[in-house]
Amino acid sequence: MAIRIIGTGSYIPSTIEKNEDFYDHEFLNADGSAINSPNKVIVNKFKAITGIEERRYIKKDLVNSDIAFFASQKAIEDAKIDKESIDYIIVAHNYGDIKHNTEQSDTVPSIASRVKHLLKIKNPKCVGYDLLFGCPGWIEGVIQAKAFIASGLAKRCLIVGSETLSRVIDPHDRDSMIYSDGAGAVIVEENNEEGGILAHDTATFALDEAHYIHFGETYNTEITEERRYIKMYGRKIYEFALSNVPKALKACLENSGKSINDVKKILIHQANEKMDEAIVQRFYKLYDMEMPEGIMPMSINLLGNSSVATVPTLYDLILKGQLENQDINKGDIILFASVGAGMNINAIIYQY
Repeated sequence: MAIRIIGTGSYIPSTIEKNEDFYDHEFLNADGSAINSPNKVIVNKFKAITGIEERRYIKKDLVNSDIAFFASQKAIEDAKIDKESIDYIIVAHNYGDIKHNTEQSDTVPSIASRVKHLLKIKNPKCVGYDLLFGCPGWIEGVIQAKAFIASGLAKRCLIVGSETLSRVIDPHDRDSMIYSDGAGAVIVEENNEEGGILAHDTATFALDEAHYIHFGETYNTEITEERRYIKMYGRKIYEFALSNVPKALKACLENSGKSINDVKKILIHQANEKMDEAIVQRFYKLYDMEMPEGIMPMSINLLGNSSVATVPTLYDLILKGQLENQDINKGDIILFASVGAGMNINAIIYQY
C-alpha cells in the first residue's frame, strides 16, 4: 500500500503585474532614505537576481479562501472522487483572508472551514484546519496527511497551499516585487499502487533565525499608520538556505533508500531563482556531481513567489502539460522541498 497524490489543481490569478509596472514606485531604504538609483536600474537588478519578470495578483473582489476553494475544486475533479469522502482539509497559508484596501487579517472561521463551506461538503467528520508554517506549509500539510492516513485516522485528505501576498506588501520596499498570489491543492489517499511518499523530513531553526521573515513597518517614514507588511532579511535567508537546505535534502533522500541518480525532478519552493539554483547545485556537490540540466523546473519568472502555493502549483502545471519542456512520468522519483519563515525546512521524496 502506498500513500499517493491522486489529484491536483491550481488557481493562477488573471491580473498580471509586470516588472515595468514598478517603474513609478517610490522605493526606499529600510531607514526611509532615498535609493540612489533609477527605478529601471533597481528593477533590472531585481530581475537578474530573482528571475522574476512578472507576477500574479488576485482581483479586488476575491480573498484567499476563494482561490483556495478554486484550486480545491480542480483537485477534487482531477481525482474523480466524491467530496464527501474527504476526511481532512488542511489549508496552509500565513495571512488569512485580507480584503482589498483593508488592514486586518481575518482567520475566524479558519480558511479550511471556509473552503469546506464553499465546497458544500456536508459530512461533519470532514475536519478542516489551518496550518501556519511559512512557505513550507503545503509540504508540511502533505506530511501531516500522510501521518493521518498511515495511523488509520484518515483515508483521504485535501491539502491546499494558498496565499495573497499582494495584500501584505510595502510598496516602498524593493522586496515587494518578489511576492504574488496563487493557490495549489492535492488529494492524498492510500491505494494499492506502488510508490507515493517514500520519505520526508522537517526542521525548524529558531534560535537565531526565527525572525528572518517578519512583519514590520513601511519604509516610508512619513506614513504614520500602524499597518504592518511582510519584511525579510534577504542576505541572511540566502546564507541560511545555502548552508542548511542541501544537507536537509540529502538526509531526506538517504532515508528513502533511493540514490541521487534516481531523482528525476526537484520541485523546490519558488523563492528566488538564483538562490534555488545555488541550493540544488550545492545539493549535488554533496555527491560530487554537477546539477543535471532540466532537473529543477521553474515558474517564478512568470508567477513570482506565492509562498505556500508555489510547489503544488508547479506540480500541477507540469502534470497538466503547461510547463514547457517539463514532464513527470510513471515511476519518476521527485523531490519536493521548501524553506521559509520560521525558519522552516522540509522535503518529501515521492515516487510518481
